[in-house]
Amino acid sequence: MGSGYDIEDAIVLNKASLDRGFGRCLVLRKHAAVLKKHNNRTADRVVPPPPPPPGETRAPGRLRLLEEDGIAAVGEVVRAGDVFLNKQVPSNTRDFVPPSAVGGGAGAGAGGGGGGAAPPAGGAPLAAADAPGGYRPAPASWRGPLGEAAVVDRVLLTRNDDAHLVIKVLVRHARRPELGDKFSSRHGQKGVVGAVAPAPDLPFDERGVCPDLVMNPHGFPSRMTVGKLLELLGAKAAVLTGRTHYGTAFGEGAGTADPASALSATLVRHGYSYCGKDLLTCGTTGAPLAAAIFAGPVYYQKLKHMVLDKVHARARGPRVVLTRQPTEGRARDGGLRLGEMERDCLIGYGASALLLERLMLSSDAFDVHVCTHCGLMGYHDGRTAKAPVCPTTRSPDAMATLPLPYACKLLFQELQAMNIVPRLELAVA
Repeated sequence: MGSGYDIEDAIVLNKASLDRGFGRCLVLRKHAAVLKKHNNRTADRVVPPPPPPPGETRAPGRLRLLEEDGIAAVGEVVRAGDVFLNKQVPSNTRDFVPPSAVGGGAGAGAGGGGGGAAPPAGGAPLAAADAPGGYRPAPASWRGPLGEAAVVDRVLLTRNDDAHLVIKVLVRHARRPELGDKFSSRHGQKGVVGAVAPAPDLPFDERGVCPDLVMNPHGFPSRMTVGKLLELLGAKAAVLTGRTHYGTAFGEGAGTADPASALSATLVRHGYSYCGKDLLTCGTTGAPLAAAIFAGPVYYQKLKHMVLDKVHARARGPRVVLTRQPTEGRARDGGLRLGEMERDCLIGYGASALLLERLMLSSDAFDVHVCTHCGLMGYHDGRTAKAPVCPTTRSPDAMATLPLPYACKLLFQELQAMNIVPRLELAVA
């Protein structure tokens, strides 16, 4: 093809094949919630949603999937942010609740009804709605990608070893292959999708057969995966003869192996090239390709590394309390770390302004007050003056303001706690 979309082990997929279901998968995620019993005779509970507005059949907003027991039904379509379990926990789990206040409230247990509902199976008391402190909501919602929809596949109510009620909800998400999803043959030739090409743009043979997947042959010399070449040759011969072929190297001693020569002979008998190559026509130009292409059936499998689970970006977000730097990790809505090697690249390019922006302005820039005489960081003395003062002379006369990363300021203070006193020497710009 010469497109460049299959470099570095990337593969090109046929869009028509994806439309027919190639590479489609179901991702199942289990969400479990434990209804704990606390030492003060209170317990977590699942409550029904508020009544729907007049003329509606469902609760409003995020609670629209919940049934009367507070749990989403099997088969409901759930989207990002939708609540599938309306759990509540007691606000006060320390103070003792008298027996008269337990079990008679207006709350409903898991699967229970209205006021005065019987305790759940197993004798666990229902916490009263008027217990000290009341309840606070702790709903379980689906944190899926925006714009995607999943289905509640299964709901299970059981108990764990501590006799606590456990509610498990299995959510099913159907996914179609997209750019960046990972595929692999059975020989470790893995690669991500570099392009999804329309079927008319892909090459085709003289019979009009168009490939489902295009792979770069430069992955063979260094990996030496000869088994994949034999699989393609043997599968192509097996399709023509209707019989299975022995695909391992352990059948030669017993005489049951299918050597490459026998497979090539089968291809020749059916009008194909002995080496498994075909003459293809370019789908975009209509001209025959200059080289014969090694083509045939190969077993491919989709791996669990999908872009939908890994894509992450943020502009602003939460910060760590101690260092005031952005949090780390996709699950915590963290920032993308500029490490030492990335810093070296920016230094090599001379992009000092970008380096300052990444390591300070977008991270933990902080203005510190430094004494120009002793080089120590000052502080605000509210008793004598509103201005910052030197820690040794208590005077605000020689103080200057300096932007620093907050983590750097924190390091200086931690060193001072160990009797190591760093001093900042300031020069006039």
